[in-house]
Amino acid sequence: MPRPISVLLTCLVAAALAVGAAFGIVALLDATPEQPNVPLISYETGVPRK
Repeated sequence: MPRPISVLLTCLVAAALAVGAAFGIVALLDATPEQPNVPLISYETGVPRK
């Protein structure tokens, strides 16, 4: 295989892997559930919430 074609194919494969990895990382970050935003102590009473 001529050298320019090898270089082009290598660049295309590297770019495809980079794009796939980026989409995979974004999918993993979106898959994590959000933590509830409930305080452990209410400041009105000073008693822990359940």
